[in-house]
Amino acid sequence: QAQLVESGGGVVLPGGSLRLSCVNSRGIGSIKTMGWYRQAPGKQRELVASITSGGSINYADSVRGRFTISRDNARKTVSLQMNDLNPGDTAVYYCHADCVMVIEGCNPLDAWGQGTLVTVSS
Repeated sequence: QAQLVESGGGVVLPGGSLRLSCVNSRGIGSIKTMGWYRQAPGKQRELVASITSGGSINYADSVRGRFTISRDNARKTVSLQMNDLNPGDTAVYYCHADCVMVIEGCNPLDAWGQGTLVTVSS
């Protein structure tokens, strides 16, 4: 149901911007919540932002006001626009899909992409 492929990572100076994209070749329209997570060296994976099929959005406090998540079901893509990056944003960023909506509810999916590395450094 999901083959998530992230792109857009790279090296950027503090204050710079990057845009991450996650494509599921099988579509995202039936997926309830798409999310971006990140994992920095030596730290646990944490939620960065998520967006539901209904458009409800949640951000981590550390990125609110700087990052913007968006979802384009027609393009099978969820994106993360990251502005005003700082070294604390350095991490591997992962795309996640939680479950597939069906008539009876939502079938668990828990799919992850392979990750894309974001490095913020001068």
